[in-house]
Amino acid sequence: MTDIKGLKENIFNHRKSLNCIAEKGRKEFETSKYIRDYLDKIGIKYDVYIQTATTGIIKGNVGNKTIAFRADIDGLTTEDGVKHLCGHDGHTSILLGLLEFINENKANLNDNIAFIFQPAEEGPGGASALIEEGIIDKYNIDEIYGLHIYPEIEKGYVGIREGYFMAQIGDFDINIVAKSGHGAMPQNGIDGIVIASNLVNSLQTIVSRNVSPIDTAVLSIGTINGGTKRNIIAENVELKGTIRTFNPKVYNNMKERLKEISKGFELSYNCKINVEIRDDYPSVNNDKKLVGEFIEAIGKDKIIELDPLMISEDFSYYQMEVPGLFFMLGSREEQKGFVHGLHSLNFNFDEEVLVDGVEIYMKLLNHKGIIKI
Repeated sequence: MTDIKGLKENIFNHRKSLNCIAEKGRKEFETSKYIRDYLDKIGIKYDVYIQTATTGIIKGNVGNKTIAFRADIDGLTTEDGVKHLCGHDGHTSILLGLLEFINENKANLNDNIAFIFQPAEEGPGGASALIEEGIIDKYNIDEIYGLHIYPEIEKGYVGIREGYFMAQIGDFDINIVAKSGHGAMPQNGIDGIVIASNLVNSLQTIVSRNVSPIDTAVLSIGTINGGTKRNIIAENVELKGTIRTFNPKVYNNMKERLKEISKGFELSYNCKINVEIRDDYPSVNNDKKLVGEFIEAIGKDKIIELDPLMISEDFSYYQMEVPGLFFMLGSREEQKGFVHGLHSLNFNFDEEVLVDGVEIYMKLLNHKGIIKI
């Protein structure tokens, strides 16, 4: 039986190689080639979906159920190009290490292990595309697991939460079409900037007055663009923002109020306001039974119960199909300087974290009786 520690060098090499070939979502051609070449090398068969997704199944001796593991493979687009500043190179390395270990110990594998190397987590959402391709049914997946390297908690610990864990999000664009005029004669125009300023304030009442204090929600406007010159009444103003919450009913209510308030401003100011809302990822919602099993397998002393996070993850699409669990793998090490947040240009981690990830997955599989080690 191969020891996980014996695969450490391979896992570290995966991360080093993948870190150098970060690619945009749906464009991860070098990354997927690396994954497939290595699976070929260690004798694991796979399927190809949506060009850059690599999925497959390792059959167990009994095969009563199928446990799936997902790793996201895309990089993050920055002003300096595409880089791995969200740990996806690490997630992919962990899953490659896990598969190699399982493959070398297939004699002890009772049930089936499915794997999903998924593109486009950062956008436009590879999980939903794979589900539409039918991979849940193809592999008869019963449960699914995923993780994220997380510098907000110490290395050696795991962050998790039962139920709603990460937010459902949507993006919105609001285009105000007013009436231009000379700044010295504002009565002859309809000022788009005045409308936008008041609209921003009114939209903040959605959270404070239309969402129960028991629920959690955020509405943030990130950009305002409008006007052409300092002495011209602005005719066109554009607002861009995001809404985030956990409960789908709250989310839908926020969308409706955003439209209603904008319509009210349209009537009040005699202008035209166009609202476009794009639904993004649903909430990550961890299955109660799986969370309980996970804590038993890893040990309460290594578990940190996190508050709900307003960040999002398209792992949530899988959880809408089958029970799933998503957790945060601690990577913070003050003494080594691994303290920078996700998407920071200085984000990095000690590669020993990758071994932690494989060991956690193996403890879980052993506890569930999927494999005996």
